[in-house]
Amino acid sequence: MNARKQQFVVAFALFSLFFGAGNLILPPQLGFKSGPFWWLVALGFCLSAVLIPLLGILAHARLQGTMYDFGKKVSPTFSLVYCYLVYAISIGLPSPRTASVTHEMGVAPLFDTPSLLTSFVYFALVFLFVMNRSKILDIIGKLMTPAIILILFSIIGVAVFSMDGDFGGSGFTHPFSAGILEGYQTFDAIGAVVVGGVIIISINLKNKASAYHEKRKLIGRAGWLAGLGLCLIYTGLILTGALMQGEFAKDINRTALLSGISLKTLGNTANLFLSLLVSLACFTTAMGIVTGTADFVKGRFNDSQRVYMLTALFGCILGVLMGQFNVGYIIAVALPVLMLIYPITIVLIVLNVLPEKYTSKKIFRWTVITTILFSIPDFFVSLGFEEGMGSIKNWIPLSAFHMGWVVPALVVFIICNVFLKKQGD
Repeated sequence: MNARKQQFVVAFALFSLFFGAGNLILPPQLGFKSGPFWWLVALGFCLSAVLIPLLGILAHARLQGTMYDFGKKVSPTFSLVYCYLVYAISIGLPSPRTASVTHEMGVAPLFDTPSLLTSFVYFALVFLFVMNRSKILDIIGKLMTPAIILILFSIIGVAVFSMDGDFGGSGFTHPFSAGILEGYQTFDAIGAVVVGGVIIISINLKNKASAYHEKRKLIGRAGWLAGLGLCLIYTGLILTGALMQGEFAKDINRTALLSGISLKTLGNTANLFLSLLVSLACFTTAMGIVTGTADFVKGRFNDSQRVYMLTALFGCILGVLMGQFNVGYIIAVALPVLMLIYPITIVLIVLNVLPEKYTSKKIFRWTVITTILFSIPDFFVSLGFEEGMGSIKNWIPLSAFHMGWVVPALVVFIICNVFLKKQGD
């Protein structure tokens, strides 16, 4: 395979591994609620759901290791705990969510079957593909992604060119931060450190003789292409939701809105196309999560293929069980976890992208510790303890936007760099 063709295959694979349940159902409702401020929401959403994950892929291109390498500068123990926590979250929440969305939007409108049967068949296929992981790049990059992109552009194109362009009011007080926080729910920053490792291993299986700098260039360019595609799709879906503001009830839920938009844009064939789109988008993400988790656990047990198989089987069984809950419930359960783990993941990604002269072990350690400490108030607020955290959050910058960790982490990063530079002098 020539370099340019492989670059597009990897880019398509990255796009498809990222573009799952949340990426499909979250943007339209964001636009629907934002009205004339859809562009601000889109900017915030793309910041947390495109730019940060893209930086995660670039960090993987630089490290060319596993997720363990992301946090080992803090400490080996921290990195190990972080990895197990992220993989547990990934197979426990976003992976089962893909099965729930597939049933609610892809299967239920066409067939009168129970969700348990959908989840069982769904994760049986996931397990089959995960056990053939050497073919994952080609299966996703050449077959599934083009179909996903074609259907998405059909929905967006018809909506943008056929609607009047009249926007109603906005339901957001802070559209930009609302977009950022909703981007958390895509799990894509976490996805970057999980599926980035899958891409690295898949490339190594196909190109064992390639040099480090060749693989870094391939992953980097493919990451930028995938990021551009995601940005265009998200912006288009948010704009589509905004244009449809007068077409549906204000309290419509995420899945019903996407179904309604599909019906209005694709007509009588909407259910068939939407079922195909949802199934493909969700399936590729679940496959990436289960493969990444199995790869990591396998690496911790001397590359045992048996451990790989057992981990993949456990991830699929858990997916079947958790997939019985509806999408709204899984999103609600995920929020407190995301308010704590997402800031840590973002900081680790950024630190791994920056030049090494600015990211010594001490700087890693203190910046991450600061991030953890200042994420705790948002974590407790998301659990319902807002009254107890009110006095603390009042003096933390950006805490009103649920981003109280940003300024303290940045200040500590700068102070550590200045202090260590003076010590070096």
